[in-house]
Order: sequence, then structure tokens, then C-alpha cells
Amino acid sequence: MGKNSFHACATCVNFQPERRKEGMVYFCSRLGYETKPDYQFNCWTPKEHIKRLMEKRKGENLK
Repeated sequence: MGKNSFHACATCVNFQPERRKEGMVYFCSRLGYETKPDYQFNCWTPKEHIKRLMEKRKGENLK
């Protein structure tokens, strides 16, 4: 299985960014703790627009 360049917390449906006085805080609603946009976990569920983009890129690679 190849590396998925889209696989990151920021592209997951459970990624919850929050702006606070001290700066941005990123939270995973599934795991229940703070994360970072570029972290990767095995429970990743891509957002709908990411799924469409992955399908588009997959089709481009077949040409």
C-alpha cells in the first residue's frame, strides 16, 4: 500500500480547530485529545472534498 499524501489530521472529519487568545488549538473529537494538523493516526476518516480529490487524482494517475 502506497503512502497517501492526503492522510493527516487536518483532512479528517474529526479534526476540530479552535482559535483561542493564546493561538490555535487543534482537537480530535474521535480520540478526545489535542492534536496537530499534520499528525497521522490509523483512525483517519477523510472529509468529503478530500475523498473527491483523491478519486480525481487516482483517475489522473491511470492515464
